Amino acid sequence: MSITITNINARDIRFPTSATLDGSDAVNIDPDYSATYVILETDSPQRLRGYGLAFTNGRGNEVCVAAVQALKHHVLGRTLESLTENFGAFWNEIASDSQVRWLGPEKGVIHLATAALVNAVWDLYAKTAGKPLWKLLVDMTAEQIVACIPFRHITDALTPADATEILKRNEATKAAREQQILSSGYPAYTTSAGWLGYSDEKVRALVRAGLAQGWTHFKMKVGRDLDDDVRRARLIREEIGPARKLMMDANQVWDVDQAIDWMKELAAFDPHWIEEPTSPDDVLGHAKIARAIAPIGVATGEHCQNRVVFKQLLQANAISFCQIDSCRLGGVNEVLAVFVHMRVEWDSANTFSISRFSITSRSALHLRTESSSTWIICTNISSFRW
Repeated sequence: MSITITNINARDIRFPTSATLDGSDAVNIDPDYSATYVILETDSPQRLRGYGLAFTNGRGNEVCVAAVQALKHHVLGRTLESLTENFGAFWNEIASDSQVRWLGPEKGVIHLATAALVNAVWDLYAKTAGKPLWKLLVDMTAEQIVACIPFRHITDALTPADATEILKRNEATKAAREQQILSSGYPAYTTSAGWLGYSDEKVRALVRAGLAQGWTHFKMKVGRDLDDDVRRARLIREEIGPARKLMMDANQVWDVDQAIDWMKELAAFDPHWIEEPTSPDDVLGHAKIARAIAPIGVATGEHCQNRVVFKQLLQANAISFCQIDSCRLGGVNEVLAVFVHMRVEWDSANTFSISRFSITSRSALHLRTESSSTWIICTNISSFRW
């Protein structure tokens, strides 16, 4: 039965997290975690709806809501089938709106709005199939997955034929890997104790609470004051001991050479990675940092604009940990492009994938081999842990 999208609501939802400094870091000192929340209403007899969101930080969320309004004509009044029968073509249509594209292209607030709408369509698609989204993706054939991927501007690194071959190569072990994920869950870490605005007493209490809950990987924010970072890193390392992992996140605050110098001081606390050490657009800067601070890994991608920047980060060996935000990239379709491209560049036993908002994480089941160690880290979903 055909389902038509009859109305689109875009809600401006905000939470006053700045009151307690939850989410605070070296750059985002007073965040109010917020979302542009998209709801697709339909004429389905079951009253099915599709939901998607874009994460923002408070002021400016209304701009993202307005961007959804500017793009919604690509979805409103359409049947679900007309959007999903050639999902790649639909993605290119909405991402290449001949007038709105000028506000990007494929970056910034307009791409956030694209993600919210595209992911709402995926959510509705999964509901009509009677499956969670991850299962819808995992059950697709290689050809169906490839038909969803936007290959424009990345075919020098990944072609549709390449992607199809990669997916088909791993089909034989897909069922076993799916069962492994279902039985063991995802690796994950917690940042609950790591926010910069917290007192030492609160950090210590939250680390101990995390340990009691079974967490083995902890992340802390750094970059505002080196002496403060050293003190807090020592505190957390003393609490978690030498065997557990400690990760650090600078939220883009440093210049390249500053990042190198700062991390040489923090290396004493054995950080597993430094996240967003500099501008998210500086591919060569990330590569320089990665070479200088090895074996500490470099992680980035939370503010990576699109699949093209990810292509460059991967080709330049600029990162060891690929952080995919499915609400900043243009939704599931573009995430799939990065997932498959990772398999091209990192076809080894050290393949890492991180998804901030885990709308698509289990689709990586298509990409892993038995010997690889892909990590899907859902930082915002506390029930999944290492």
